[in-house]
Amino acid sequence: MSSRIADLMERIHDLEDELENELAARQTDLEYRIERGRIVFEEEILARHKALRTRVLSYIAGAQPLVILTAPFIYAVVVPLALLDLFVTVYQAVCFPVYRIAKVRRRDYIVFDRHKLGYLNAVEKLNCVYCAYANGLIAYVREIASRTEQYWCPIKHAQRLAGAHARYPRFADFGDAEAYREDLDRLRADLHDRRE
Repeated sequence: MSSRIADLMERIHDLEDELENELAARQTDLEYRIERGRIVFEEEILARHKALRTRVLSYIAGAQPLVILTAPFIYAVVVPLALLDLFVTVYQAVCFPVYRIAKVRRRDYIVFDRHKLGYLNAVEKLNCVYCAYANGLIAYVREIASRTEQYWCPIKHAQRLAGAHARYPRFADFGDAEAYREDLDRLRADLHDRRE
């Protein structure tokens, strides 16, 4: 990997850290904190949240008819999502130990907390649980897939790839056979479970 690419990756990492710090500062502005994994709001904030909640019947009555008609199509996707979750989790449990790849912690990607917000009604909370599961699952699957790709095929594509995962920039350039052969063992070793 060229030093220019390494420098750019380092700058991106620094910007991500800066963004995380800004988001943490915003957490203070919104007057909540996390204590032993639980989100804690001040009593006054909880009362304001509850006052801003829309009643379920008003929420449904205010929805466009087409929105209501499409809801079953949205929620039907939970079946293939659950199957994907099952198959990828089993795949990782069986294969990653064989390849000595560190396992992806599911709980780091699938986080359920928005349903605890007092300003959401029951339908909105259900929607938040669904979206947290769907998007968290896709991120979890992507991380498992990216580790698999780094182990088996750490080569960039010839064409520009939209939305490449974070591991992708470290892969060998398309057509650079020497870099592929030189870096393959190192890239695989980077995936090893350090608890061994």
